[in-house]
Amino acid sequence: MSGRAAGAERSSETRELILATAERLFAERGVHAVSNRQVGEEAGRGDNFAVGHHFGSRAELVRAVVRRHAGPVERARARMLARVGAGAQVWDWVACLVRPFTEHLAALGSPSWYARFGARVMTDPALRRVVVEDALGAESVRRVLDGLNRCLPALPLPVYLERGAMTRHLVTHTCAERERALAAGVPTARASWDDAATGLVSAVAGLWLAPVTATGERTSEEHG
Repeated sequence: MSGRAAGAERSSETRELILATAERLFAERGVHAVSNRQVGEEAGRGDNFAVGHHFGSRAELVRAVVRRHAGPVERARARMLARVGAGAQVWDWVACLVRPFTEHLAALGSPSWYARFGARVMTDPALRRVVVEDALGAESVRRVLDGLNRCLPALPLPVYLERGAMTRHLVTHTCAERERALAAGVPTARASWDDAATGLVSAVAGLWLAPVTATGERTSEEHG
């Protein structure tokens, strides 16, 4: 192996070590509670510049962690889309959003950190924007959203945006809580990631199909 090739291999190994370490530390402690120096030290690259050299900004480091997992998720989503028929309903499109992610988490085994990493990232508006924009750039996600939108009842734009945010929170934090419980050996409400996905798909589909109430209006159930 030439010196240049050996250097490139070492650089690739360092990059992977930093990504895996950043994912774990951010999941455990929070994105802004961990310095680049701490990531480098935990990855066995103790200088102050290793993370910046390979990734530049914190946002690019987060984006790189997300893209590290994107391939398997996108391939699973493409397989699901290939099976979606002309009569697909809201829950079919929601399943195409949810199940590729939960399948990937199942494949990671336990302990894993990616769901908790995602939950930490999504609490930061700037980093959330990075992740959401990256996700919306994927062709498979655009196809799923197009299909979902065709099936949805007419929703006022504020309600549509609100339910989109609710969906992100529900999926992200439900998966993070399950991942945390599995890592700690704590019993979970669902026996498997597949069962967890079934519950999420039902909940998210129900959220999108729920009736729209006017601002300040209360349902009969709320009135008791």
